[in-house]
Amino acid sequence: MNPNTIWQSLPIIDAVRVRLRPMTEDDIDSLFTIFSNPEVMRYWSFTPLVDREAAAGLLAQTRELFEQRTMMKWGVALRENDELIGTATLIHPDLTHHRVEIGYALARAHWGHGYISEALRALLEYAFKELAMHRIEADVDPRNAASIKTLERLGFQREGYLRERWHVGGEIQDALFYGLLRPEWEVSGSAGIPACKSW
Repeated sequence: MNPNTIWQSLPIIDAVRVRLRPMTEDDIDSLFTIFSNPEVMRYWSFTPLVDREAAAGLLAQTRELFEQRTMMKWGVALRENDELIGTATLIHPDLTHHRVEIGYALARAHWGHGYISEALRALLEYAFKELAMHRIEADVDPRNAASIKTLERLGFQREGYLRERWHVGGEIQDALFYGLLRPEWEVSGSAGIPACKSW
């Protein structure tokens, strides 16, 4: 794929119950709900948002980093009503070495329904097939059992333990490093999950 084509606009990626789509000013309140919740942010790389203005700033930063070609962040919305319930992100795409990092967040009210796993399967499909990535990486707090389980169900393999990697809100946090290779994805049964893209 032509690198310039990738950065023209975020595609819409449809899964069964959720849709990955660009975020707008209409999503600021939902972003604040997601990223101000202490449970959601317990193992995040920054502290909870304190007000709606901070959520607007997060949206602006998302757009700036896309323009800088360092991050692609989608809103995860329910297809039935387009309500924003989370985000899914590809960070630091390296088109030379065909690797990228993945990140995600889900509103507390929607935990336990499989929405983020569904969104990530669709995003992995896009990264491997449309962006021709060979390797996808994830960094997760060792205490975040739910996120670890999500990654492992998707086929990610634990590759390392990074001691005291993050300093967030006065707390020093370790990190687990996970990786997923395209051949592993293709044989794991995760590839081919129904998803479609509209541009």
